[in-house]
Amino acid sequence: MALYALNESIWFPPVEEALPDGLLAMGGDLSVERILLAYKQGIFPWYDGDIPLWWCPNPRFVLFPDELKVSKSMKALIKKNALEFRINHSFAEVINYCKETKREGQDGTWIKDDVEAAYNNLHKMGFAHSAETWKDGKLVGGLYGVRLGKVFFGESMFSNESNASKFAFIKYVEQLKKEGVVLIDCQIYTEHLESLGAKMIMRQQFIQLLQHIV
Repeated sequence: MALYALNESIWFPPVEEALPDGLLAMGGDLSVERILLAYKQGIFPWYDGDIPLWWCPNPRFVLFPDELKVSKSMKALIKKNALEFRINHSFAEVINYCKETKREGQDGTWIKDDVEAAYNNLHKMGFAHSAETWKDGKLVGGLYGVRLGKVFFGESMFSNESNASKFAFIKYVEQLKKEGVVLIDCQIYTEHLESLGAKMIMRQQFIQLLQHIV
């Protein structure tokens, strides 16, 4: 299999052409049209250096809202009402925190300035959303992603206090479920999201699901 190079044309090769690690194509831009087309086809952007890389891994890490797991400790935390949940209150601040947060095992961030600008633009157009945890009037955790149809494509999260990102994720999944969302794309495996009920499914199943709910 070869790695596809994209140009100004808005298109993507078949996801089955992805390399074993899920890398499908490189290049192109981060226009709204290209990003939305990518999500609709099960593809997402993830930088390495200064060039956009486009991925569709197999298997795919997802969460079905009905399978959300909330631990006893998180139920107790939620019941305390010490944290406040908000949606789209400070999207730009959330993505900037995700960009600046240092992560174990990573030298830098894939959220480059143009990525930040692209998703802020998607937010202004009503496609990108943030789920936020607030404490004493201060943003302490949250996540952002893109909503299309009955799918939420999660992108990144941050936490400046213990369990703040978990709180935002749990509350948002519960809200999305009420709104009819049936699939949350977590993209790649993390132990953090596995503990909340996310699991691997085959890429073919993921793509088939998208065709019916995006």
